[in-house]
Amino acid sequence: MNWDDSMPMVSIKDVHKAFGDLEVLKGVSMDIKKGEVVCIIGPSGSGKSTLIRCINALNDIQQGSILVEGQEVNDPNLDKLELRKKVGMVFQQYNLFPHKTALENVMMAPIRVLKQSKAEVEKTARALIKKVRLEGKEDSYPGELSGGQQQRVAIARSLAMNPDVMLFDEVTAALDPETVNEVLQTIKDLAEEGMTCILVTHEMNFAREVADHIYFTDRGVIVEHGSPTNFFDEAKDPRTKEFLSQIL
Repeated sequence: MNWDDSMPMVSIKDVHKAFGDLEVLKGVSMDIKKGEVVCIIGPSGSGKSTLIRCINALNDIQQGSILVEGQEVNDPNLDKLELRKKVGMVFQQYNLFPHKTALENVMMAPIRVLKQSKAEVEKTARALIKKVRLEGKEDSYPGELSGGQQQRVAIARSLAMNPDVMLFDEVTAALDPETVNEVLQTIKDLAEEGMTCILVTHEMNFAREVADHIYFTDRGVIVEHGSPTNFFDEAKDPRTKEFLSQIL
């Protein structure tokens, strides 16, 4: 299928996913256009993280379709490496290599996977470290960085693959409150530059400020979705209202 910018960059249709007898996603559908920021929120265990892990084929699906730039993620012949060059992902745990510096962590994948020249990669990696506001930390090891700084290195590392879409799975959940904002600011910068971003997050103020669309999931289904204004000020479903009343 030929994909162009007028089509959704990520198109999710009637996706079902179970782990054994536990059905985690029960027919989820959403479209994300190029340059959009989509926040997925909901109680623990509602299927949010599973859904975004399906987008870059970390989880397989039993039914439905996920297209990324027209490529079916559920295709048994899918080249997962090619997909993951297009779809970057940042997790709750930073998963940095502890024996490599910040700069080396950012440089590893483009050299090994994209086979780019070391000089070229280093130049890009230094620019990305500057972009995530960590200039001066290039030679620091993960153990010498705060959680928020490590998470920003993880974002730079993902950006080094030059993806078209970025997935963020609860990236601030493990951070101290004072470092949460520096990570959210980094994501905000990316959004303003037009990066397509899909976030699972508990940060409601961030979602209100930055998202184009908010999806609320509960027990494996999308209960409600809309613009931030619609969602926060005019929520219709009782489950959404109850959830918002508990956290806002």
